[in-house]
Amino acid sequence: MTIPLARQAWTLFEPIHAIVYFTPEAGEHYKAAGLKGGWMGYFASRSAPMGEVSAALVVAVFNNFRPAMVARAIPDAWNYSSPERALVARTAVADSALRRLWGDAADSSDVAEASRTTMEIARGLRGAGRPLYTATAALEEPDAPHLKLWYACTLLREHRFDGHVAALTVHGLDGLESLITALAAGNGMDPATIRQFRGWTEAEWDEGVERLRARGILDGAGELTAEGRSLRDGVEDMTDRLATAVWESVNAQAREHLFETLRRLAVVLEAPDGISYPNPIGLIRPA
Repeated sequence: MTIPLARQAWTLFEPIHAIVYFTPEAGEHYKAAGLKGGWMGYFASRSAPMGEVSAALVVAVFNNFRPAMVARAIPDAWNYSSPERALVARTAVADSALRRLWGDAADSSDVAEASRTTMEIARGLRGAGRPLYTATAALEEPDAPHLKLWYACTLLREHRFDGHVAALTVHGLDGLESLITALAAGNGMDPATIRQFRGWTEAEWDEGVERLRARGILDGAGELTAEGRSLRDGVEDMTDRLATAVWESVNAQAREHLFETLRRLAVVLEAPDGISYPNPIGLIRPA
C-alpha cells in the first residue's frame, strides 16, 4: 500500500521531534528548571511557546488528555518555573538526547544540510488556525545544526498536530473518543497503557466506548464498524491533506534526498533509551 506523502514525511520528522518525550535525560533538565515531575515538565515545556497558559487552554489545544491530569501540572508549573525556563530545559533535553544517540553524526554535514532544508520547509507553512505551530514558530531558532533540525521537525509536527485536532473536530470525535477509535483502528497499544499516559479512568473510558457504540462507530465487541472505519479513515485522510501542500511544493529529487537523510537519522533513535514501537503517541517506524 502506498503511504501518502504527508504521512511518509511524518514518520521521518516525528521521531526527531518526539525524542524529548522518551529520553531519560528529560527528568534532570526539567527538575533543574524547577518543574516537579515528568508530566509537569511535558505540559509546561510543550505549552510554553504560548506563554503562561491556563489548564483549560492546554486541555483544548493538546486535545486528548484528561482535564484533571493537566490541572495537576498547569498552572502550578508557572509558580515553580516559567515558560522561558521550560523552553531552555526542553532544548537541553533535545541536545543531550540527540548527541547521545546520533554521536558524531550530530555535527555532520548531512545534519547541517538537512537542518537548512527542513527549516525552509517548516517556515513555508501557514499558521492560520494552528495555535501550537504559530506559537512555536515565533521562538528563536537554535544555532547548532542538530538543534535547528530538531526545532524544524518540531514546527512540522505541531503544524500537523494542529491539523489533526481540526480533523477530529470536523468528524465529531472528542479527545477521549479519538484515543478509543485510534486503538480500535489498530495502533498497537492497549487501553490500559493509553489510560496511564493520558490520565483517563477506566470508568470514563468505558463511558466513551458506550457513546461510540450508541453512535454506531463501535460494535458490541468494541471494534470499529464499517461506519467507524470510514470515520477514522476520514480523520487520517484529512490530517494528511492538511499537511500535504508544503511537501508537494518541494522538488521531488530534493525531497527524496531529504527524506533519505531524515530516515537514517530517525532510525537511529529507536533504542532502549530512545524511541520504542509501538508507543503512546501512535508513531510508526520511519517509512
